[in-house]
Amino acid sequence: PPTAPPPPGPPARGSLSLHRAYLRSPLGLLRLGQLALGAAFWVTVAAHKYEGAAHFALFAAVLVWLLTLALFGLSLLGRWELVPWLGSRWLLTNLVHDLALGVGLYAAATGIMGHKAKQRSFCNLPGYSQHCLYSAYLSASICGSITAFLYLFSGLYCLSRRCQDQRDII
Repeated sequence: PPTAPPPPGPPARGSLSLHRAYLRSPLGLLRLGQLALGAAFWVTVAAHKYEGAAHFALFAAVLVWLLTLALFGLSLLGRWELVPWLGSRWLLTNLVHDLALGVGLYAAATGIMGHKAKQRSFCNLPGYSQHCLYSAYLSASICGSITAFLYLFSGLYCLSRRCQDQRDII
């Protein structure tokens, strides 16, 4: 099949301005939720003592959060065409990011934090006097699972747009 030109961004302007249509779109709203809950996940883990596999969970959460922030910023400013090779495939880039990185890494991080919460469940008993990380690990696990579902929803949104032969993210 013939290749189509890259999806157009908002009209070119001399100064940067917000692409408000993206901000009101389902993908824009999902990105805001992903950024908020993703930050809650990694701040919860980073604010408490963590060891072992929690290092990977923190790395995965921060990596996906930073990439999501970059995607959100470029999309909000309508400047995705500035990204070499990926800018012409912006919908596909968002799709792969959401399903492969977002769902995959957040599911793994959530599993790790859920396992750590289960290991610490003994300290949730009344009268236990030592410092307990159970609630922090459980909170991170809940935030991570909701975030993974948000990435799944945004990935399915991008996939449905792709299946309808639309090339733009909104």
